[in-house]
Amino acid sequence: MTRKRFVIEMAMGIDQHGQDPTVAAARAVRNAIAHNALPGIWEVAGLNDPNEMIVEVQVAVPYPEQVRVEEVLAVLPFGQKTLSLELGGMIVQGRAIPVLNDKNDEMLIAVAAVTVYVDI
Repeated sequence: MTRKRFVIEMAMGIDQHGQDPTVAAARAVRNAIAHNALPGIWEVAGLNDPNEMIVEVQVAVPYPEQVRVEEVLAVLPFGQKTLSLELGGMIVQGRAIPVLNDKNDEMLIAVAAVTVYVDI
């Protein structure tokens, strides 16, 4: 069998309050997959089970060492999932609001690419 790329989806996610890179990363992944349907997985690639898909996620986010990997991957409903994290994204000065448990005035922005592969 040969692994072939089926689709690549890209998006960004933001945590405006809370300064949690996991929240920003999960939102980026959720946004990347939010508006797609993959009927070709069955009709073209011939998979019988959506968990046969291989889903590789790349996220660039501030403070990647703080990301809780399993929480980000839980956004994906199906597939054999992996997550690669790297330093990137953006930190933007916002406004700390104490009742929202802000630690500081940082807003964290993450960018994600979700690639679906199939073995053919």
